[in-house]
Amino acid sequence: MSSSNSKDDEDTFKILVATDIHLGYMEKDALRGNDSFVTFDEILHLAQDNEVDFLLLGGDLFHDNKPSRKTIHTCLELLRKYCMGDRPVQFEVLSDQSVNFGYSKFPWVNYQDNNLNISIPVFSVHGNHDDPTGVDALCALDILSCAGLVNHFGRSTSVEKIDISPILLQKGQSKIALYGLGSIPDERLYRMFFGKKVTMLRPREDESSWFNMFVIHQNRSKHGATNYIPEQFLDDFLDLVIWGHEHECKIAPARNEQQLFYVCQPGSSVATSLSPGEAEKKHVGLLRIKGKKMNMQKIPLQTVRQFFIEDLVLSDYPDIFNPDNPRVTQDIEIFCIEKVEAMLDAAERERLGNSRQPDKPLIRLRVDYTGGFEPFSTLRFSQKFVDRTANPKDIIHFFRHKEVKDKKDDILLNFGNIDSKPSEGTTLRVEDLVKDYFKTAEKNVQLSLLTERGMGEAVQEFVDKEEKDAIEELVKFQLEKTQRFLKERNIDAEEEKIDEEVRKFRETRKTNTSEEDEEVRVAMCRARAHRSQVEDIEMLDDEIVEKPSYVGSDDDDVIMSAPARGRGRARGRGSRGQSASTRGTSRRGRGSASTDRPSSGRTASKNMSILDAFKPSSRQPTGRNAPKKNYSEEIEDNDSDLEEVSFTAASRMERSSVSSSSYSKRSSQSQRGPMFEDDDDETFEDGAYDAFDDAVSQQ
Repeated sequence: MSSSNSKDDEDTFKILVATDIHLGYMEKDALRGNDSFVTFDEILHLAQDNEVDFLLLGGDLFHDNKPSRKTIHTCLELLRKYCMGDRPVQFEVLSDQSVNFGYSKFPWVNYQDNNLNISIPVFSVHGNHDDPTGVDALCALDILSCAGLVNHFGRSTSVEKIDISPILLQKGQSKIALYGLGSIPDERLYRMFFGKKVTMLRPREDESSWFNMFVIHQNRSKHGATNYIPEQFLDDFLDLVIWGHEHECKIAPARNEQQLFYVCQPGSSVATSLSPGEAEKKHVGLLRIKGKKMNMQKIPLQTVRQFFIEDLVLSDYPDIFNPDNPRVTQDIEIFCIEKVEAMLDAAERERLGNSRQPDKPLIRLRVDYTGGFEPFSTLRFSQKFVDRTANPKDIIHFFRHKEVKDKKDDILLNFGNIDSKPSEGTTLRVEDLVKDYFKTAEKNVQLSLLTERGMGEAVQEFVDKEEKDAIEELVKFQLEKTQRFLKERNIDAEEEKIDEEVRKFRETRKTNTSEEDEEVRVAMCRARAHRSQVEDIEMLDDEIVEKPSYVGSDDDDVIMSAPARGRGRARGRGSRGQSASTRGTSRRGRGSASTDRPSSGRTASKNMSILDAFKPSSRQPTGRNAPKKNYSEEIEDNDSDLEEVSFTAASRMERSSVSSSSYSKRSSQSQRGPMFEDDDDETFEDGAYDAFDDAVSQQ
């Protein structure tokens, strides 16, 4: 046994943590085809050398949803080589395994199978690349699970409510509650968290003695309004969150000051895109847990292909490059060659000396040619580095910023630093552009009735889903609501007073985002209903069609109930014939889609105005749900280069049990969570494991 392992005792869990292996990435490429397999071999070798208790993977073990035979074969070969053997497993599973692995044909942990000889168990959730699909909802991990080589956990198929039951592990006196949730579309999971439809089950016995660890595979960075999972959505009783899907390596645990847990983002083990985040050094983590104390040791990967990236802004070199110079393009090409040569020299100097590390590095030079410059031929440029780089065809990436025209009569967006080609991690959303537009627009073109948020959502619906009536329905809906408001206030029919009340009403709506979301949803439902009516009328020619009814769904879609058809001509339109019993009613916290809806009829005049509010009307105001809590984004960023970081969890507040079963349910939003002692945050250097043991023994 090695000297480092001699410091571990029978109460210490040793777990090797890795995410986003992406086996099979670019497997048909002559140079890069084996990169993912070589690095996975190194990870398993590290697990074997360090005699870990188990290997914990955070999703995306495979790059493709349907891996090739070569990828499956190589994965099985490596798992059988390193994970099967006679070394006994030192921990036991205390939870109900038929619940933890209920989707498996063999619902128990693999090392307890009498027909298998497992020395290193592998626990893994699925990612967005290898998620379950098809009629049987199977994924590549299910093949490995059936073969007895991987324990696939954290799977949920419900779109209405998720109950996460932990795998309860015990080694000596240390106990771990391992929670997992495989990849779910971010927008759907965001809504479920927001509606408090995600529940974590906790053991009722000795609640405070468990080290609670959660493995999740979702967007951590904000890519849109709901296209990510804020850390504040996660339960505050957690001690450590292992976050997959994000490829930038931030493996040193970062403290979330609001929820008071730590987040570890191991990143990917292979570069799947030529972006700055992938250029960070790749690591895996050796996690030690003893009682409520944890220690994360960063282990650099030696077989990862080197990757260097640099940005070049031509306008920053006015002394060298002049757009009016006829030879400026040749000068730029020469300068780029020098930059690439410098990166190749750096790659040669920083080689780790591992015989399995690929020789040719990945090189990326991003050139911003804004300011009147012209790009040169990338094909001719790539020929100079064919034998020295692994990606000669895409070494150079040209882009430029959009320039804003200075015209008083033109209202243009200031795109700032947005690339003309939204690649390299840049994400453009229509609602954001609409909001930016009205921020920079002149006063005479500002919205006076609608809000920027609602208009942005309507335009997004028009662009993404081709709902041609989305904007018109939103305008009509807001107009009707404003009319009702003015009528209830008994405002005099004077334009100045009306304008003032409309402005106040608009500002009030802007502060109530949940109500505004509901308004947009209702307007979109009306637009879809009208489109369906038009299509049905066109299909039935002169036949009479019954008025459609609304049925709410979890995805905010509206399904038309099947109209009576005289001749049965639309027999083949399957989705249009779905009824309420087929799809079910909405279970989100925003109310049923079938109640309190304004009429979707198209009889209203297009020339309606605010003054129409003072005319007699039989329409009653619709009810609204109570506004929901708003959540703000907080993304932790940790640039620490410490090789080892340890944290100690202090005692937590005791929570009363609410269930008579062995688990107690806990909502995704609850009272404040654990406290950590800052004085125990320490760095482990050489020989510091003695201090680690002393601190643990004192607990």
